[in-house]
Amino acid sequence: MSVEIPILTDVVMIFGLSSAVIIASHRFRIPPVIGFLLTGVLAGPYGLGLVGAEHEVEMFAEVGVILLLFVIGMELSLEELQRLKKPVFVGGAAQVLLTVAVFELPFMVFGVGLGKAIFIGFLAALSSTAIVLKLLAEKAQLGAPHGRISLGMLIFQDVAVVPMMLLVPLLAGVAGNPWMSLGEMAIKAALVGGVLIVAARKLIPRILEAVIRTRSRELFLMTTLGLCFAIALLTSSVGLSLSLGAFLAGLIMSESEYSHSALEGVLPFRDVFTSVFFVSIGMLLDPSFVLAHLPQVLGLTGAILVLKGALAAVAGRLLGYPWHVAILGGLCLCQIGEFSFVLAGVGMGSKLLTPSEYQYFLAVAIMTMAVTPFLIAAVPAISERLIRIMPPGLKTAPPKEAEEDMSDHLVIAGFGLGGKHLARAARAAGIRYVVLEMNPDTVRREQARGEPILYGDASQGAVLEHIGVSRARILAVVISDPAAIGRIVATARAHNPALHIVVRTRFVSEIEPLMQLGAQEVVAEEYETSVEMFIRVLSTYLVPKPDIERFVREIRAEGYGMLRRSMLNTVDACSLEGTCSTFGATVLVVAPGAFVAGKSLIDSKLRKEHGLTVVAVQRAGKTQINPDPQWIFMVGDRVHVFGEQALIAEKSDLFIGKNHDSGAAA
Repeated sequence: MSVEIPILTDVVMIFGLSSAVIIASHRFRIPPVIGFLLTGVLAGPYGLGLVGAEHEVEMFAEVGVILLLFVIGMELSLEELQRLKKPVFVGGAAQVLLTVAVFELPFMVFGVGLGKAIFIGFLAALSSTAIVLKLLAEKAQLGAPHGRISLGMLIFQDVAVVPMMLLVPLLAGVAGNPWMSLGEMAIKAALVGGVLIVAARKLIPRILEAVIRTRSRELFLMTTLGLCFAIALLTSSVGLSLSLGAFLAGLIMSESEYSHSALEGVLPFRDVFTSVFFVSIGMLLDPSFVLAHLPQVLGLTGAILVLKGALAAVAGRLLGYPWHVAILGGLCLCQIGEFSFVLAGVGMGSKLLTPSEYQYFLAVAIMTMAVTPFLIAAVPAISERLIRIMPPGLKTAPPKEAEEDMSDHLVIAGFGLGGKHLARAARAAGIRYVVLEMNPDTVRREQARGEPILYGDASQGAVLEHIGVSRARILAVVISDPAAIGRIVATARAHNPALHIVVRTRFVSEIEPLMQLGAQEVVAEEYETSVEMFIRVLSTYLVPKPDIERFVREIRAEGYGMLRRSMLNTVDACSLEGTCSTFGATVLVVAPGAFVAGKSLIDSKLRKEHGLTVVAVQRAGKTQINPDPQWIFMVGDRVHVFGEQALIAEKSDLFIGKNHDSGAAA
């Protein structure tokens, strides 16, 4: 007997249609988010009507948002969130209040009541956490200044949506006391916060430790998801959003030593359910309504993008960031958010929106969402353009405390972990240096500690000139924004042709463009990680240290090009089937002219006079374990010796020829 499951049919329809649309989108280089929205339009009740269980699809979509915020929380940490407190509470509050105030004014002018005008401001104030954070993470821009602005304001918006929803009855003139509800919610939220703090420190680590001991991957994944949904439900029970609870759950997990394993397990679920979220948004849109009112929809979409982006930029400027960075943050936040759809549904129930107004809202909101991937993709180009056309008065003012007589010094652009380590090394070596940083809070904090750090944009010539880049010896660029790195290198090179520029970047593919702009040395995180990995792997396989050092030198000499070729076939690893690693032996290669070359094991007196024990010798692909005393050492022999590492290093000259360095020993 067959059993029909309607939701399963809908899931098949959604996934099948999504796959076809995404393949087409990829061919035409359209962002996947647009493809999912289009899938929703086609599958929804106003399109082909392929999906009947719309409510179940919306539930899947809610799970997607929950998992997205859970992952974002895990990728952050409480320490990082502490650093974001100003963007959250100052920038976020300024952005929401400015947007609500400015958007309500024109509606009041046209005779819309105060309550409805404020509600429209609420709808406009919220941006899409799901879209913005996903795109910024994909483009590695969350750590950039405009990424920090966006993240802080989005967190505040996710919190602000709760009191907004509680105020809807008051705005609609419906009976009730929202202020009492807000007070009750605040008390409950404080209690829940206390419970979560205790759980994060005492209960959850013990639960995870007990689960890890079972060595069951399935149990660990179930426990991780269970904690996520349990904390989300707990926050929802006091009136806060499910997604905010999921974010808090992620923050709690981020403090655990098992967070990376949890992240690995949750990511596939997040991607699937987040895709369903975008499909569910597209299902709400009536294409016939959009076509019938296309000029009005396009006009409203353009007005919202410009006005909302400008207001978010003003909020970013209030945080102390320069205008071009604040504008980039505004571009990221100029769309209507997913929680606005929830709020609009509540407004419909309270008769704050008519069905026609609701369709206008849906059309404009989805249009702004559809434009967002293109805007964020264009952020580097827009940033370049803004720097060129912006009037000097709107650019970052030159630092006031720069030392006019400083010369032959080091300039450090960026004061994250890399910048701090570099400054510490320079200070220990007695090298004069100055730091440029775009985060005003970091500048104030480090200046109070006596750090020679100044607020300024290192991509602006006036700023670089003021801190003496024309007289500096070295510029070290250690920031996370790829577009800004290129601008800094080009500007610095124009001001000082003799300047030695060292740059840190993420990917090997970015090395050549930066070298063309004028950087002498580019350190790619991707490359350095791979080098460290192969050094450790080859060392474990007892490949001789001289061989490893030679490979590293060759790679660096060729500007990382050798990473793209297979070179490990020139390495002879230890083939003693674990014997060498058991002894902890070190491999030394007999070079021409070496002390031991041509001598027997007993005549070389390696053990008696030098404290080295020979456990094996490799020659011509064959291995002699525990050679006898009459064994004669020959040039090219790979001798596995056992002893203290310091002693082996001291006695390694016995195996190196007088006219050969360690690099030639191979």
